[in-house]
Amino acid sequence: MFPHGASPRRRPAYNPRPYHAPAQVDPPFFQHRAVDGYDVPVHDSLPIYDWKPRPLAPPPPPHIMENWRKRKHEDHDSPIVKRLRGDASSSLPSSRHPVSRHTHPSFSPDHAVAGSSRSSSVFSHPHSHVHPHVPAIPRSSTNMHFFADDKLSAQVMKLFEMCQQQSSDLCQKEKCRSWLQRDERVSEMGRLYMTGSTMSGLASRSSDADLCYVLHESKKADPIAVLSALQRIMRSMIYVERMRLIRAKVPILRFQEKGSNLVFDLNVNNTVGIRNTFLLKSYAYVEPRIRPLIVVIKKWARHHQINDASQGTLSSYALVLMVLHYLQTLKEPVLPSLQMDFPECFDPSLEIDRIPEAAKNIPRYNSQNQSSLGTLLLGFLRYYATEFSWKKSVISVRAGKALPKQNHPKWNDKLICVEEPFERKNVARAVFKQAKFDAIKSQFLESWQILWKEMDLNSILPVQDIIEEETSWK
Repeated sequence: MFPHGASPRRRPAYNPRPYHAPAQVDPPFFQHRAVDGYDVPVHDSLPIYDWKPRPLAPPPPPHIMENWRKRKHEDHDSPIVKRLRGDASSSLPSSRHPVSRHTHPSFSPDHAVAGSSRSSSVFSHPHSHVHPHVPAIPRSSTNMHFFADDKLSAQVMKLFEMCQQQSSDLCQKEKCRSWLQRDERVSEMGRLYMTGSTMSGLASRSSDADLCYVLHESKKADPIAVLSALQRIMRSMIYVERMRLIRAKVPILRFQEKGSNLVFDLNVNNTVGIRNTFLLKSYAYVEPRIRPLIVVIKKWARHHQINDASQGTLSSYALVLMVLHYLQTLKEPVLPSLQMDFPECFDPSLEIDRIPEAAKNIPRYNSQNQSSLGTLLLGFLRYYATEFSWKKSVISVRAGKALPKQNHPKWNDKLICVEEPFERKNVARAVFKQAKFDAIKSQFLESWQILWKEMDLNSILPVQDIIEEETSWK
């Protein structure tokens, strides 16, 4: 945090409001190399997330646990969304690339969300622990290698394992957040929340950190004025540097931790970011294939220069929603719509401090679609290259299906429509130039064709170069 052994200047004592842990927990359980659970080691002196815990929640009803509502997709057979009905394996000749699964993996309760307040034995396991101070990242399934038993899938899994955010990365981000919150001038105005991929579990080692500064006052404030005030305060802090106020649609204060490559983007009162962080975190938890797929797909999109909203292409958030949508709309879905199945857990009116607790009530989803990671990656590329109707459809993870664009008159002239699950705005609005849109579509088609032919991740991505870059990240 403080390079070359430097010590921070003396600052006013930080007195966080009392925190009451939702339940007695054992010491955190860590996997040997990755941040795979909600447990993250954090120095005892760090200020904690002051989430207001809710009372112990009962487990979901047995009928939900035993048999999730199976989504019907009659809407997809309409002229609006005409595409081949079949799972991801339809993109490959089965005789050439066998993808059948021999057995159904057992998703045991030991992978339940750590830190959950569920008391039922259905969710209990000695390794389901939580560090009460810092909610972090869902633990991946021990059965993940079941989905990586072919060359392409194994490459996807290896790239993910080498690139995924580590516990040390998360602690570094949390330490910087906590030092900012410690400052009396910051804490008297509001509270800082970690959001984005850092908290959803979809971050790489090199990912930036997102912070949301929620003001204590309920009245609206000018974000630029607040960020300018924070910028003046932070000039006196020895552990931050390279501050820059970016006057975008959602203004941010970008700064870097001194002596490291860690970059933060701080916004004001963008509370929908907290809501969608825990929605994505829940999706990452209910199905173990989500995190490897999304991390690798983001690397692919970044390498091919179609993952930068500031340059008129897709934001990472839009890209993640595109992945989830594809997995929801397969003939045998890999994912449900969590907002449809658990509306009370993702109620847009839910108080911010109750959001993490509500998200803990979501159980695993045992999909009948057991396609491998490689098969799903190919299917994702094929879907957007040849099947999805860009002109007629809106991607909606909230609804769990594609919606007709004609129902969104304001979006008729938009090139790509990806619905934000809470505010229902178009999060792909950055793609407004035809040339950029054509480049995105072309990249999906080209990558799908190459990968189908080669069945080697290196054919569309410099795997080793990415691994070396990520593992050398400081």
